[in-house]
Amino acid sequence: MKQIRNFCIIAHIDHGKSTLADRLLEYTKTVSARELQAQVLDDMDLERERGITIKSHAIQMDYELNGQKYVLNLIDTPGHVDFSYEVSRSIAACDGALLIVDSSQGIQAQTISNLYLAIEQGLEIIPVLNKIDLPHSMPEEVSDQIIDLIGCKPEEIIRASGKTGQGVHDILHAIVDRIPAPKGDEKAPLKALIFDSVFNSFRGIIAYFRVYDGIIRKGDKVKFLATGKEYLADEVGVLRLDMEPRAEIKAGDVGYIISGIKEAREVKVGDTLTHIDRPCAEGVKGFEDVKPMVFAGIYPVDTEDFEELRESMYKLQLNDASLTFEPESSAALGFGFRCGFLGMLHMEIIQERLEREFNMTVITTVPNVSYHCYTNKGDMVVVNNPSDLPEQNYIDHVEEPFIAATIITRSEFVGAIMTLCLGKRGILKNQVYLTSDRVEMKFDMPLAEVVFDFFDKLKTISKGYASFDYHPIGYVQSDLVKLDILLNKDTVDALSAIIHRERAYDWGKKICEKLKELIPRHQFEIPVQASIGAKVIARETIKALRKDVTAKCYGGDISRKRKLLERQKEGKKRMRQVGSVEIPQSAFMAVLKLD
Repeated sequence: MKQIRNFCIIAHIDHGKSTLADRLLEYTKTVSARELQAQVLDDMDLERERGITIKSHAIQMDYELNGQKYVLNLIDTPGHVDFSYEVSRSIAACDGALLIVDSSQGIQAQTISNLYLAIEQGLEIIPVLNKIDLPHSMPEEVSDQIIDLIGCKPEEIIRASGKTGQGVHDILHAIVDRIPAPKGDEKAPLKALIFDSVFNSFRGIIAYFRVYDGIIRKGDKVKFLATGKEYLADEVGVLRLDMEPRAEIKAGDVGYIISGIKEAREVKVGDTLTHIDRPCAEGVKGFEDVKPMVFAGIYPVDTEDFEELRESMYKLQLNDASLTFEPESSAALGFGFRCGFLGMLHMEIIQERLEREFNMTVITTVPNVSYHCYTNKGDMVVVNNPSDLPEQNYIDHVEEPFIAATIITRSEFVGAIMTLCLGKRGILKNQVYLTSDRVEMKFDMPLAEVVFDFFDKLKTISKGYASFDYHPIGYVQSDLVKLDILLNKDTVDALSAIIHRERAYDWGKKICEKLKELIPRHQFEIPVQASIGAKVIARETIKALRKDVTAKCYGGDISRKRKLLERQKEGKKRMRQVGSVEIPQSAFMAVLKLD
């Protein structure tokens, strides 16, 4: 065990951690020159296209220092705020972390929040200044920021470049010297933490684990503590670029297990793996339960695909444990699922992965957050879907979730960001100048205002320089109402929203105008209305398509034309009573981009 080092990489999005991971794999000769490509560990097409890491990836490297051989287990982590759950899982399985900071951008919000996660778990932190080869890098200033943040000595900060490979050997030395070897007892009962799982259509479910105590061998009878299910270990091994079977995995190491598990529900990430005949006394305490921030309905385009969508969701949940879902039905869209996501990017990625990996084309409804509604009788109802909100006369008050947001930006953008946050009902709590031109601003804001397009707007007005991070702080009472959209006097529940009373009128008017543009004209006139309870607050009318029924009358008495027009009018009236309105997918999506 003295030769094992388990570590992860922490950084803000786009600070070069995947590139640096490539260099580590190259310098330890884990990946041959032929297999080497940019972002080796980002194996999803989506990750390569967007240049972001979505999944944590584990890989084992061999390294020799002063004639002594070491085994290094690297778990690469995402940097975007929406995937912080993945980071907490990786941190739980590690003993040390590389803190990577881009020397041209300095410390940003997500770096700080992930760093606190690592410090809480008691990991050894190795600070690395990356992208040192760029002409506009500021090593001295950024080093001072790192020293202020973690209180290390200037000589402890390693200067490196993932592109040129400078400083990579120093990082490898530091991993061996500074990160402690894992502690554990090989003779104790087996105790292993499951930190990830993937679905393989030939082998069933493959679980990745880190062993704390004991040894797991091929052919052992094992069980999962949380679900109580028992299995036979058909194959255990270590994670190289491909999976390498081994006879046994000992305490302190990271590996995988294949045991022919078919059901996605039977593997819970964060569960403890142990032997049936000699179980461990208690499970591993790892990462916290996931808290979804954004809720949206996902429906199959064809109602017949509902079961197929359910299977796809279970398989996706294996690989992304932060996705939560439960079945629901909608009058407009049929059967589907109410899903909980960690943020808007997460929602977008899930939708794209469903399309790419499972060929499921889905309709997504307007995202919202969960509210607490208190009735006149004093009962509390959790409202995840606007249609769950009781009638107005039964409600005493409604509370909405608030977050504490931290924004780090250049001083020249302070005014614009202040205007944006206050416009989103934010309350300024604090403003600190970290250096002469970098400001940290703290706001309390309603989560519902941040859900839609806040992050995009923040990036636009700050020219990409602002970084954003948040955590929930609880529920606050607000004046909220349910805004319904009616088409041809029928409520479309998929377009309903819970919104602050002050903004409801403006929002209702915009939605009606947008739907008028997007819904195709029918044979009959369609009123588009926005209402709060029984009160209509906005209306637009989609005119009917008309056929010229009087074309065949040339001349003659006016009463002949009148008769034809009256008959057409009767037909339109009857059609309007029985006709249904087709709503295109673009109408549901347009609501997200209203501003």
